Amino acid sequence: MATYLTPALAWRRMREGNERFVAGESSHPNQDASRRSSLVENQHPFAVIFGCSDSRLAAEIIFDLGLGDAFVVRTAGQVIDDAVLGSLEYSISVLGVPLIVVLGHDSCGAVSATKSAVDTGNMPVGFMRDLVERITPSVLTSMRNGEHEINDMVVEHVKQTSQRLVDSSRVISTAIENGRAAVIGLSYSLAEGRANVVSGIGDV
Repeated sequence: MATYLTPALAWRRMREGNERFVAGESSHPNQDASRRSSLVENQHPFAVIFGCSDSRLAAEIIFDLGLGDAFVVRTAGQVIDDAVLGSLEYSISVLGVPLIVVLGHDSCGAVSATKSAVDTGNMPVGFMRDLVERITPSVLTSMRNGEHEINDMVVEHVKQTSQRLVDSSRVISTAIENGRAAVIGLSYSLAEGRANVVSGIGDV
């Protein structure tokens, strides 16, 4: 059955799941065989989570979700490329998902590597260089604002990433303008397990 949630209700469901996870009271919903069977023909996720690939940031676990609940896209440092944009547009236009969650976290290795590259002028080799180049604007903005801590840079990067999704994709920006979708930016605390809101675009 389709999930017809407003962006605000979708966010409330995500927030409540994270609160259960933080409290050590996860209910592990929608993870049984009957749920698996019910999803064979189609899916109706109520959120799309675009997060960092860090192994400690397992999206369904930290929001206490199950099969069919979230459409998940992950890259190191949650950097945007064409495949990410295509995946997010698919979730919005084909699956009708009402909420995009951009999920960063403290002590992010990709952001740390970018800060190091900016500080030293030494760029990493191979395709890791592409990650650093995409995160560099966020690091430079933080430094310009007098914020030199990695976690401040993570927050700035989540904000910039959220805005870039909207600026880059007509599909996403139109859905937000119509009130059909929203983007919320979160910074996750590895120690506490809590996802804190750092930005919002649209009605949430």
